[in-house]
Amino acid sequence: MEFWFDVGSPAADLAWIQLPRLLRATGAEVEYKPFLLGGVFQATGNRWPMQVVARGKYMQDDLQRFAPTLRSGVQPQPAFPIRTLTLMRGAIGLQMREPGRLRAYLDTVFRAIWVEGRNMNEVAAAAAVAAVLQGAGFDTQQLQALAADPAVKDKMKKVTQEAVERGGFGAPTFLVGKQMYWGRTASISSRRRSQNEQRPRHPRPHRSRRGHHHPEPAGAQELAHGRHVRRHGRCLDRRPG
Repeated sequence: MEFWFDVGSPAADLAWIQLPRLLRATGAEVEYKPFLLGGVFQATGNRWPMQVVARGKYMQDDLQRFAPTLRSGVQPQPAFPIRTLTLMRGAIGLQMREPGRLRAYLDTVFRAIWVEGRNMNEVAAAAAVAAVLQGAGFDTQQLQALAADPAVKDKMKKVTQEAVERGGFGAPTFLVGKQMYWGRTASISSRRRSQNEQRPRHPRPHRSRRGHHHPEPAGAQELAHGRHVRRHGRCLDRRPG
């Protein structure tokens, strides 16, 4: 299962919360795909929800409806939409250099933005961003160096372009095999897909258009007869002599 996301998406936050339970329930493995949502919007002609009045209002209502069931507390995010270029480069940099710290980093950033309602806009609140990450035990100078690394920048461009080439247009997006699921409920649909792919598949009897079964395979009647004899001690179809 591939999980494509940007921390600036509130729907991605709700999917992130559900992800551990999804993986436990399905036994699936996840490949994290941090990408730049603004780049995908630009390439696909999509727009931020708040740029469409009716859609933005619905999204706010939808988050208030579902977020409390997944998060212990949810605060409004006054800085939305958030410029996440450096934050997402930090995620990719950790994924490349220190993958064991990626989840802790994302937990910290998602919580700061969508639970604590902090302004994590890297342009207007660089000091606040640094304070949040330092409080979680991250070296902000190291993260800034990662974000400025040409290899990390190149990786970000490639992953974002890959998202577009594979049909992505928003976040979060799940890919299970070739099946794509998008949005807040994507984790539910992808869970069902993952579970279905791991179940053993047994052939089912086919019916013709008139509702009749196709001929049973050789030996099926003999097996059924044996079960009947064992169950009843005799076969009612037998005749004396």
